[in-house]
Amino acid sequence: MHDMLTVDIAHRLLTRDHGWIATLLEEAENERMHLVVCLTMFNASFLTRTLVVSGQVIMVPSLLMLYLVNPSSMHRFVGYLEETACHTYLNVINKIEQPGTHLHDGWRDLKAPDIAKAYWKLSEDASWKDTLGCIMADECHHRDVNHTFADMKSDDPNPFLLEHKENALAAWRMNEKDYRKD
Repeated sequence: MHDMLTVDIAHRLLTRDHGWIATLLEEAENERMHLVVCLTMFNASFLTRTLVVSGQVIMVPSLLMLYLVNPSSMHRFVGYLEETACHTYLNVINKIEQPGTHLHDGWRDLKAPDIAKAYWKLSEDASWKDTLGCIMADECHHRDVNHTFADMKSDDPNPFLLEHKENALAAWRMNEKDYRKD
């Protein structure tokens, strides 16, 4: 959510983003996939979907104002939000693994949804716990990215550009390998 605000502001002001846009777009897309996977997994009701949209309607203007006033504070806030998500996912995973808990009883045998298997390239027998592990890893990365951006000046070059290039190359190689199998 905040990443798209950052991208939009830089775009509208026609200012250089010093390579930040690639990281922010990747993070925004990844967060969207987390939401889609979870909504798909639990076949979210109209009420749940309405609450998600309502939360966005409330948070976007607030976060936009914070970003306009102090971008570094926005990244720091999101970094702490992501850190909370990391702890939450770890706690959920631990409860799934712990016999006698409600999450163990309810979620230990849940299979990963097909969309999660495709997005994270999970095996056919992947579990919901495996999916949560992938989401947790993403959130930990987002935490580190946002804390890094909070420590940087707005005209500092993006330190994650090489990582994006390496990931793009790895994805291309995976697709080529899958294409040759067909």
